Amino acid sequence: MKDPLNLKTSMKEEIESALNNQIKTEAHASSTYLSMSTWCGVHGYDGSADFFAKQAEEERAHMLKLFKYINDRGGRAISPDITNITTDFHSLRDLFEKTLQMEMHVTQLFNDMAEKCISQKDFVTFHFIQWFLEEQVQEEYIARRILDLFDIIGEEGKGCWEIDKQLQKVKYEA
Repeated sequence: MKDPLNLKTSMKEEIESALNNQIKTEAHASSTYLSMSTWCGVHGYDGSADFFAKQAEEERAHMLKLFKYINDRGGRAISPDITNITTDFHSLRDLFEKTLQMEMHVTQLFNDMAEKCISQKDFVTFHFIQWFLEEQVQEEYIARRILDLFDIIGEEGKGCWEIDKQLQKVKYEA
């Protein structure tokens, strides 16, 4: 066993692995949102294309925040390979349903990580991921409100075009 003062990181291997898995999840989400942005642009939904492009940037920023944290703690952040990005979608509503599903999955991953942190008594990382958990409340809220627009406005006729214009107004107020 190494002398505790010479250890590179105080993070447990399981926590570092979970953080690296989250980096991969965030990178995959960023690429997926870029794909969604392209689909929207091709189909004339410029507002949605902008929305998903911004979401892609945000997910990349989350990935980099995790990357920096691991490295700052003396761990080894891993740049992931990204594969299996969906490029074809059924409808505008389909994109937002997939968005909500992805965001709920990310929330669960962070909840699982929080549980690991508590069980491993890694309160520093637990504190760090609180920011992400709070962010997930906002992400899920916005996706749900946009899906509500489909129920309120409808998709027939000019409905999707109107939703595309209105979604930029959906905000989360804490």
